[in-house]
Amino acid sequence: SLDPSKEMIIHGRVYDVSSFVKRHPGGSIIKFQLGADATDAYNNFHMRSKKADKMLHSLPSRPAHADYAQDALSQDFEKLRLQLKEEGYFEPNLRHVAYRIIEVIAMYWAGIQLIWSGYWFLGAIVAGLAQGRCGWLQHEGGHYSLTGNIKIDRHLQMAIYGLGCGMSGCYWRNQHNKHHATPQKLGTDPDPADDAARGIPQDHCRSGEGCEGQRRGLPGMPRSSSAAESARSSPLAGKLCSIPRHALRVQNHLELAYMALRYVLWHCAFGYLGLLGSLRLYAFYVAVGGTYIFTNFAVSHTHKDVVPPTKHISWCLYSANHTTNCTNSPFVNWWMAYLNFQIEHHLFPSMPQYNHPTIAPRVRALFEKHGVEYDVRPYLECFRVSMPN
Repeated sequence: SLDPSKEMIIHGRVYDVSSFVKRHPGGSIIKFQLGADATDAYNNFHMRSKKADKMLHSLPSRPAHADYAQDALSQDFEKLRLQLKEEGYFEPNLRHVAYRIIEVIAMYWAGIQLIWSGYWFLGAIVAGLAQGRCGWLQHEGGHYSLTGNIKIDRHLQMAIYGLGCGMSGCYWRNQHNKHHATPQKLGTDPDPADDAARGIPQDHCRSGEGCEGQRRGLPGMPRSSSAAESARSSPLAGKLCSIPRHALRVQNHLELAYMALRYVLWHCAFGYLGLLGSLRLYAFYVAVGGTYIFTNFAVSHTHKDVVPPTKHISWCLYSANHTTNCTNSPFVNWWMAYLNFQIEHHLFPSMPQYNHPTIAPRVRALFEKHGVEYDVRPYLECFRVSMPN
C-alpha cells in the first residue's frame, strides 16, 4: 500500500518524495500524484530532461507490490507512446517553427501598417489575432516542443510571450502544467477557477462529492457572461498588474525586460495618438487577442465534467473524459494551432502539435479497443455547447 502523504509509484517502484516536495523544480504540482501511479505524468512531463531522471534515482524507493500493475489502457498507451517516440513524432521541425515565428511577425507588421494608414479598427483586429497566435506559439515553447532544447525553448517562450502578449512564461508554465496534470479536477486544475474569474461558469461543489457527472454551473454567475466580456477586463488587468508582479516576485528580470520592451515598442509605434488614444487602441487590441484565445480555450474543456478533489484517475482517462477534440480541417487546424486535437495534446504534451492530425487515428483506435469514448465534434458544435454552459 502507498502512504498518500509522501509516496507515489513511478516505473513500478514506490518513491518516497517527502524530502523532495519542497525542492521539486516544478513546484507543488508533484503533490497531485501522491498516493497514485505517476508513471505517465512523469514520462510526459520529463521526457526531455536527463536532470529529472537523476533526481528521481536519488530518492529512496522500493519495488511496488508483486501483484501491482497499471490498468490495461495505461499499458497500451505506454506502448503507443514508445512507438511514436521511436517513429520520430516527438522530434521538432525547425522549419515549421521558423514559419510560425515569421507568421506572427508578418501579422503584427500588417496590423501596424493598417493602423498607420488610418484603418485602425481592421489593424487592431489583425494585431490582436497576431497576439493570439503568439499565445499558441509560446504554448509550444512552454511544452519544450519548439526546438526540444529546454533552455532554448524557455527563452523563446519568454521572448514570444513577453513581447507578443505582455505575459510571463514562468507564470504560465506553473499554472498550465497543473492543468495538464489533472484537467478539470477541482482544487488542482487552475483553469476552472480562472474560468469563473473570466465569467465562464464552473461547478459549484465545495465538498467535491457528487461533482463528477455534472456540468459546471456557478450559482450567482450571470449566464450571459462571455469570453468577449472577460477579455475586456482580465487580460488587460493581468498584463498591467498581476503578471509583472509575479515576475518581480520570482526575480525573473529577463521576462520583465521583454514585457517592458513591449510597451516601449507600442509607444514608439502609436505614441503619436496621444496617451488616451494609445490606451484605447491597446485595450481594443488586447480584447481581440483575449477573445480569440479564451474562446478557443473554452471549446476544449468548459462543457466537460469536473473531477472531485479526492478522486484519482489515470492520465489516459483525464484526456478521454475531460477534453474534447474539434473536427480536423485545414482552417480549424490553423485557427487553433492544432490544439483542436486536445485529446492528443493532453496525452502527449511534449509532442509538436502539427503531428497530432497524423497520430489521431491511432489514439482513437486505442480508445475504441478499451471501450473509452473518443470525443470529437465540429468546431461550431463545441462552441455551441461551451458558450451557454
